[in-house]
Amino acid sequence: MSSSQQPDPRDRPARLTVGVVGAGRVGPALAASLQLAGHRPVAVSAVSDTSRRRAGLMLPDVPVLPPAEVLERSDLVLLTVPDDTLPGLVAGLAETGAVRPGQLLVHTSGRYGAKVLDPALRAGALPLALHPAMTFTGTPVDVQRLAGCSFGVTAPEELRLAAEALVIEMGGEPEWIAEETRPLYHAALALGANHLVTLVAQSMELLRATGVEAPDRMLGPLLGAALDNALRSGDAALTGPVARGDAGTVAAHVAELRRHAPQTVAGYLAMARATADRALAHGLLKPELAEDLLEVLAGGPNLPENGEDR
Repeated sequence: MSSSQQPDPRDRPARLTVGVVGAGRVGPALAASLQLAGHRPVAVSAVSDTSRRRAGLMLPDVPVLPPAEVLERSDLVLLTVPDDTLPGLVAGLAETGAVRPGQLLVHTSGRYGAKVLDPALRAGALPLALHPAMTFTGTPVDVQRLAGCSFGVTAPEELRLAAEALVIEMGGEPEWIAEETRPLYHAALALGANHLVTLVAQSMELLRATGVEAPDRMLGPLLGAALDNALRSGDAALTGPVARGDAGTVAAHVAELRRHAPQTVAGYLAMARATADRALAHGLLKPELAEDLLEVLAGGPNLPENGEDR
């Protein structure tokens, strides 16, 4: 398809030329997956040496160009820049006339819906918010991980089918997210995925400190089972000393963490309190055991001070 012709995307039987503005970890992977579906990446913008190398790895032979030239060549433009950068980028592209009528403009921010693209909409673009609920490495494995990945989709009603079709072509599963709930949707994903990485990394560090030579091998089956149980059963999968109300064990944990890894204490206490609240609400933690446990978590008399044994 010639990039000079811009029919409604819902009527397009042909493949699209694809441009990427922002060669972080996400954009090149999405463009590569669209290429597998028969679309044609034609240009990518990249600033740092790292992003240029990534673009070369994921999209070989695709030229690196300034953003305005990427838009000039593309039927479909992926705006894959940090959340805080997106509004200014969209406004700038619209003000400089880089946006063409009928051009599909897709951003991948979890925080924003389609309204952040309003300046481009006024210039005639077709706005789509397609956020892949996936963590990316910036390597070809990301394309494989998109198979079955959920995408948070927000777009004008008349573009819903076009948005969902693009997600399916990338191997994903579309989930419609209302404009007003995008920040909450994004917070939910960050709470699970981002904090999980921190928790796992801390756990591995602590295991190494005890002499475990392969903490990843030890944690893999345990965490895999815990995640599977949680996804299947929700709060019913809660287990461990907090859910059981073992205040003495929790106090010992906090004492050891204070001695050996004081930077982890605040996170341990915060997650233990949240776990206790959920265990109580779902009848897993007996009320008669909760009082001592909550006292420990609040730093009460059952909590050994300065790492000393009681």
